[in-house]
Parts: sequence; C-alpha cells; structure tokens
Amino acid sequence: MKRFFGVTLGVTALVAGLTGGARATGAAPGEGVVWGACPGVRAGAAVECATVKVPLDHSRPGGPTISLALNRIKGSASHDHAGGLGVLLVNPGGPGASGVQLARYVAAALPKDVASRYDVVGFDPRGVGASEPALSCADPKKHFAAPRLDQVPRNEAAQASLMARARRYADACGVRYPSVLPHMTTENSARDMDAIRHALGEQKVSYLGYSYGTYLGAVYATLFPHRVRRLVLDSVVDPHDVWYDANVAQDYAFDRRHRAFLAWVARYHDAYRLGRTEREVTTAWYAMRARLGDRPAGLVGASELDDIYTVGGYSNAIWPQLANAFSSYMRKNRANELEAAYRQHVEHDAAAENSYAVYLAVQCRDAEWPRDWARWHADTVQINARAPFMAWPNAWYNAPCAFWPEKGGTPVRVGGVAHLPPILLVQSRHDAATPYPGALRVRNRFPSSRLLVEGGGNHGVSLGGNACVDRHLAAYLRDGSLPGGGAAQNPGRRPDAACDTGPDPRPLPPIVSGGGHMRLSQAILGD
Repeated sequence: MKRFFGVTLGVTALVAGLTGGARATGAAPGEGVVWGACPGVRAGAAVECATVKVPLDHSRPGGPTISLALNRIKGSASHDHAGGLGVLLVNPGGPGASGVQLARYVAAALPKDVASRYDVVGFDPRGVGASEPALSCADPKKHFAAPRLDQVPRNEAAQASLMARARRYADACGVRYPSVLPHMTTENSARDMDAIRHALGEQKVSYLGYSYGTYLGAVYATLFPHRVRRLVLDSVVDPHDVWYDANVAQDYAFDRRHRAFLAWVARYHDAYRLGRTEREVTTAWYAMRARLGDRPAGLVGASELDDIYTVGGYSNAIWPQLANAFSSYMRKNRANELEAAYRQHVEHDAAAENSYAVYLAVQCRDAEWPRDWARWHADTVQINARAPFMAWPNAWYNAPCAFWPEKGGTPVRVGGVAHLPPILLVQSRHDAATPYPGALRVRNRFPSSRLLVEGGGNHGVSLGGNACVDRHLAAYLRDGSLPGGGAAQNPGRRPDAACDTGPDPRPLPPIVSGGGHMRLSQAILGD
C-alpha cells in the first residue's frame, strides 16, 4: 500500500531516536550469538547488539549466507527458573521496517514486572537496515525528487511516464540483486526467525508483531507451531488477500478514513473555515489537490499532498496539524505548513528507499501479481470512481510488481495447525492499513486466538496509550491469559473483547513564542 504495511505512527513515531546501530560480532546458525556494544550507543547502555548468519536459501543450508542485525534488551529475570519467559521477538511491519528500532521502546513501555521476564530482541529482517546485504535500488534524491509527476494521470502520456518510472525501479532492483531477489519472501523471513531462535539457544520464543509483522508472525506460527510460547498480532493483515487484493481493500479503507478526517475538519469549521459539512470540506480538499497539481508549492505537488495526508490515515494524532496546513493553504495561500508536514512525515531518505526496496522485493515475490497493465488500469479506474483518495497513488506505489524480475510465488497457507498456545489478536475497528475483516479471518484460521478490538481507527494499538488494551497485553504476556476467557465466545464479526477508544483530537490554538509563530507540528509531536 501507499507507504507500507507498517506502524508508521503511534509506536514507531515514539521509537525514533531510541535505536543505535545493530552490527556487532556475528554467529552462524547453531553457534550461539555473541553480544557486544551497539555502534553509537554509550558504554554500559542496556541494549546489546549482534549479527546472526542465515542461509540465503533455506532449502540449501550449506549455501551462501546473509547476515541479520539484532539487538537485545535483557530482562533481569528472563531466564529465571521461577518465572523467566525467555525471548520476545518484535517486528513493526513493512515489509521493510527495522525491528531494532522497536525493541528498546517495547522493553521500556511494558510494565516492569513483565519486561523483566523477557529478553526483548529486535531484528532487521533480510535486506533491511543494518542487515547485509541491505537493498537499495535507486538514489532516493532522484527517484523521490519532489515535486513528482501527479500520480493521478491526466492523459496517456502521463500514465506512460509513471509506468516507465515503475519499470525502471523494478529493472534496477533486478540488475543489482539477481541472486537475492528470488529469496526475498515472508516464508524465508519466518525461517530466519527460527534460525535466530536456534542461535539464541531457545526452545520456544514469544513474538509481538504489528501490521505486516502480523503476517510474518502468522506464517511463523504456521511453520513452527511447536516453537511459539506467546504470540501477539496487532493490526492484523488478512492472509487470504496477499498482496494485490489486500491493496485494493486498502484503497477503500483509506478513502473511508480520509472522509472521517474531512468530517472532523467540518466539525471544527470555526477553527478551519473550510466548510460546515463533509461534502464542502471534500470539495475544498480536492480543489487544493488540483491547484497543487497545476502549480506545486515548493516541494509539495499533488503527489506529495497524497503522501502527507495518507499519514493521517494511520493516526488521528496529526489531524490538527494536517487540518491547520490545509486551512492555511486554502484560506491564506500559505504552503509553509504543508512543506513542514512533508519534511516531517514523508521526505524520503536512504532508509526510506531501503524500506521501499524491501517492501517491493517481498510483496512482489510472495504472491502472484497481474503482469498485464491493462488489468491494473481497469481496476484502478473502477476503484477511483468510488474511492479516489488513494486508488492511483497506491497503484503506482506497487506498480513495480507488474514488471518485477522475479514472478510471484505461492504464499504459505496460514493457519490450520495444531498445538498452538493461546494467541492474542489486537485490532482497531476502523483501521485503514489493515482492515477489520482481516483480523476476523485470522481468528478463524487460528482457533486458539482471541480478538481484542479498540473502537477507533488508528493503526498499531498496543503500547500506544490505550490503558485498557495495554492491560490485556500485559496480562497475556505475563501469564497467557486472554480477554474474553478461554473458549471462543463470539463467532462471526464480533470481537471476543473490546476497549473504548480515546476521544478524537481537538484543534489547537495558534502558539506564539517570543513574538513569533511556532509550527503546529511542534506542539503536536515535539519536534
């Protein structure tokens, strides 16, 4: 999907700046892990780093290897015979997101009595971040140079240019990584996780995964059910739809979430003066998009605008910032706040391009994609007529899969295995990135799972500030207890337990410091 199946706000917004590099001395599978200091982290810090070598091709364990970067925050009682629970692996999603960035946050956010019983271990999946090789298929300053061509093509020539851009990226990845791309699959990443478990000397591991990380965790549980101690899947990917249909489902879900944002803006007409109804604000938003498509404002053209406001689909925490930028541009013809939002939430650097390369490498290889552009075009035109917010942007984000040098394979059939422990699923009801039906399907695939639903629409729920959800998470990680009891109570579309969501944000007043104007984003996110 646009951006990626990962926690981009909430949890990972809070972990920014917490991580050090994750390269240290390495270990081959079965040889144990040698932990050492993390580059850039002060001596004596609680976090340690290491690398683990895994087979590039797990069907050839004696063949070429790649290295995975790990970090660990060791619990004081993690291996205590009286109550230690061993290793908790964490993954924030993607595919393409760094797990080492999440581990320190999780260790700090869990209640102390829970965190002390686990070694929280993060890892950069194959191709990501400090793992080697780390994929990169283009210079981000060139490929993502803003303002880009409008992603909603106005004519055949524009569509041809966008298609050529997608093909160039796919071709470049194929030229750079011909031996790696065939093995960039979720199944191989799950097998990497088991190689990490083995290298750590653990009989079983626990796992907390967000977004795409829920799919990775579900595949791991399917392949290695006897190796799972606890399994938390937060913001659940539908395994039935990977990946073309999943992106179509997101088009409609993000459009609904964007309309919720526009309705929220209308509710606060006195603050933003963009319209008193959702329809009026919708008209204003698409007028802004059309104007920026004709005359970009600095870095922000129509495509960058799409990128900025897609972030609002993940979390309503930035709705006041986005609404303020919207109002400032439409009412005062000032684009400085749009540019500030772009730089804060979107601007592409080398890490973002690495994430994008891995995202495509995994999703294009995991499953079959249409190879005939006529199918993409017809579907996108149809979707755009009903859900225009992200139909074309999402199509172009994924378009390299139409030209990917490695054809998609057959995904693992998730679920249908015995001997799994109780599993906790966490989901927000109106999540756009991983729509609610996916969580229902995963609950059906794993009979030992129970579904906890939060009533809002933000992506990535646990450890994000909802005390009710966090109590259930802590109880499960502590002793395996599930919300809703031990037996399945609510078949169909109902959750097994529910938590209330917090209130929607409210507009913030202008902030004046020393006679000057402070960016609204400073008040919201503290930058």
